[in-house]
Amino acid sequence: MKRIVVFAALLMGTLLFPFSHAFGNSLGKIVAYEVENNKVKFSLSDGSGMIVELFSQDIVKIWIDPDGSFVRNNPSYAVINNTPLLRPNVSETPQGYEIYTAALIIRISKSPFRIRFFDKYQKLLLDDYQNKGFEISENGMSVSKTLRPDENIYGLGEKAGPLNRRGRYYKMWNSDKPCYGIYEDPLYKSIPFFMSNYGYGIFVDNTFKTTFDFGSENENYFTFNAPGGEMVYYFIFGPTFKEIISRYIELTGKPILPPKWAFGFSQSRGMLTNEKLTRDIAEGFRKRNIPCDMIYQDIGWTRYLQDFVWNTNNYQNPVKMLDDLEKQGFKVIVSQDPVVAQNNVVQWNQADSAGFFVKDIRTGKSYDMPWPWGGNCGVVDFTNPKVGDWWGDYQQMVIDQGVKGFWTDMGEPAWSNEENTDRLFMKHHDGMHEEIHNVYGLTWNKVVTEQFEKHNPNIRIFQMTRSSFAGMQRYTFGWSGDAGNGYNVNEGWKQLANQIPVGLSAGMGGIPFWSCDISGYCGDINDYEAFAELYARWMQFGVFNPLSRAHHEGNNAVEPWLFGQRVEAVCKDAIELKYALFPYIYSYAREAHDTGLPLMRAMFLEYPDDPETQNLQTQFMFGKELLVAPVLEEAASVKRVYLPQGKWFDYHDPRISYDGEQWIDFPVTLESIPLFVRQGAVIPTMPVMQYIHEDPHYPLIYNVFPATVNRSASFDVYEDDGETNNYKQNLFLYRTLKCKTLPNQYEIAFKVNANNGYNLTDRKSIIRLHTDKKPTRVTNGKGNKLKRGKRFIQNERLAWFYDNDMKVCVIHIPKGEDIKHLVVTF
Repeated sequence: MKRIVVFAALLMGTLLFPFSHAFGNSLGKIVAYEVENNKVKFSLSDGSGMIVELFSQDIVKIWIDPDGSFVRNNPSYAVINNTPLLRPNVSETPQGYEIYTAALIIRISKSPFRIRFFDKYQKLLLDDYQNKGFEISENGMSVSKTLRPDENIYGLGEKAGPLNRRGRYYKMWNSDKPCYGIYEDPLYKSIPFFMSNYGYGIFVDNTFKTTFDFGSENENYFTFNAPGGEMVYYFIFGPTFKEIISRYIELTGKPILPPKWAFGFSQSRGMLTNEKLTRDIAEGFRKRNIPCDMIYQDIGWTRYLQDFVWNTNNYQNPVKMLDDLEKQGFKVIVSQDPVVAQNNVVQWNQADSAGFFVKDIRTGKSYDMPWPWGGNCGVVDFTNPKVGDWWGDYQQMVIDQGVKGFWTDMGEPAWSNEENTDRLFMKHHDGMHEEIHNVYGLTWNKVVTEQFEKHNPNIRIFQMTRSSFAGMQRYTFGWSGDAGNGYNVNEGWKQLANQIPVGLSAGMGGIPFWSCDISGYCGDINDYEAFAELYARWMQFGVFNPLSRAHHEGNNAVEPWLFGQRVEAVCKDAIELKYALFPYIYSYAREAHDTGLPLMRAMFLEYPDDPETQNLQTQFMFGKELLVAPVLEEAASVKRVYLPQGKWFDYHDPRISYDGEQWIDFPVTLESIPLFVRQGAVIPTMPVMQYIHEDPHYPLIYNVFPATVNRSASFDVYEDDGETNNYKQNLFLYRTLKCKTLPNQYEIAFKVNANNGYNLTDRKSIIRLHTDKKPTRVTNGKGNKLKRGKRFIQNERLAWFYDNDMKVCVIHIPKGEDIKHLVVTF
């Protein structure tokens, strides 16, 4: 035992203090440099070195190595863009060096070492703080940068607490934190990427337990520290937040697009692990006409962890169940855990004998991992290249039976938080656990997706994960884990409010397809009437998550009809609103794939120059056109809402409008979801269905909020097949509607762009033109008048009418009408 303790101490010392430099030292003097392809390598007098590598005119990689060897233990798990693009232009001066791109100037001082980034107009973007540009201490390597008095910091992915990270300290160590507090850190995911309102972003490409201090110790500078691995970080120039996010996505990969049905509603609970309950829930939704697309099965659906075999005690005929549910429009999603239970003898022996488990460095045997359920387990080593096919064959068994996707749970791995130091004795194929811990979930996500695509060519995967690392968007979607008040579920209002900044920050960290657990997950529901109001408010927020799932711990049921008739109606309305908005949501999903921009957007992404938006986290933009302000307080009668520049319409009653650049007190009842649409917007919708595209020939409804005179409102409605990966080959179409406002008329133009032979579905179109000016006539592009109908247009004919009560002009364009231009005259 004594020898093990001594060995452990030596191991920890090696992991924490791997550097040969003396503690407290900064770098020596730069004595030479050389250019190779897109890299400039600097040699320093103390034997250390630095590489400046140009990935583009806007993205610069900095690698500082105390030993000057520039050897990585593993290639980057996050960065996929390694193509040299630019040969640096280097100019040497007596004081240092200047490296130029079309967008940036990088100035590096010879002695003392200092690196500064300027834009092409000589505006200082980022500067080392005094002599702290690089230091080594007992805590590892650190880099400190100047923090200006008016500088705001946003990012680090899915973190609790305020959106503006300034003045706070954060740690990267994926942690299982049930019922986490509103300021608790760390949580489940590690995304070491952040942005500044000074026009730059930083991605620290290090998988160890890195820390970020944004002025909590000293308000004059921020520091990021790495206790092991390499000091590699990327400077990403914007100057806008949107451009920074898109360039981060250039580095780490485009988000995969979920299947279209993933944007519907889904139902789950911790003990949803049997056939009868699954069928009952499905029947409950359909008989009440509440839309729903997915039903989840949690841990317990399997016989053992993780054999992918149905628990025959709970499921009588799972294949028939899956088939029956599919006929009703339901997709079944099942959980995965990244372990194999020791009592799962056959699979355990397979993996143990093949070396597929993480090893215990003290014994050389498979690490004996305690697990929250299922007994002690082996931790599957997804960094081992041989594991993928073995795991893929297992997970494919249920896909072949009719399961539609997975949620990969407990991938921190669970019970491996900071206090569980014994886990540091785990050795993975790629290295010791201190290096692999934060990317463990990512390597699992990668295997799950690549194996799914191998077994199911050209079919989109659905995989939603709890724990991962930067770059996860290439393989998976995210949810925020076990939120809610575990001690008293009825007091979870602050946890609900905290999910807004958590979700907004996740979206800015490359997780555009995100969900919380509607209802909060934690806490026993002993009084459904007492919890009803909070549940309704969770739902009204949750339907504006890109992915929407109701889920709660244990056997606490959270189906909408359990909370009384009024709340059931409130939830039905909220869910139906999400389904109606599907064309709008799916169009922004495509933008998220192309650019990484999230659907849920912090207000400052759209209004960066408005000081009121800089710390605003009680509301958000949903795309560019809609502003959502969920009610977050108990027994609220008003919701305080900030409206940015412009004119804003109440989406639910467009006859009501407000001027922007002001706070308003918006009256609310339990039924209210404060939702506003900006002037000059087009919101495409569709009829509500019980599941997404129940009727694949649905009509498109364009809700037009005309712009001011001589300006236009437009929207590109995106369509693809919704199921395959053909979208990656740009097999899709856009339907564009553009409405220009003139002094006495509106000109409406239609255009369809079908890419690469995409098969166009002929759709009826309905235009709802919101205007208090009553039209006198509507003509087509040839000057022919459309017939004027009554309040309801019948017989599928081309016609229009004006609803004087609702102040809306409705134009009906049936299938087969080749209308490219309309003029509405008033």
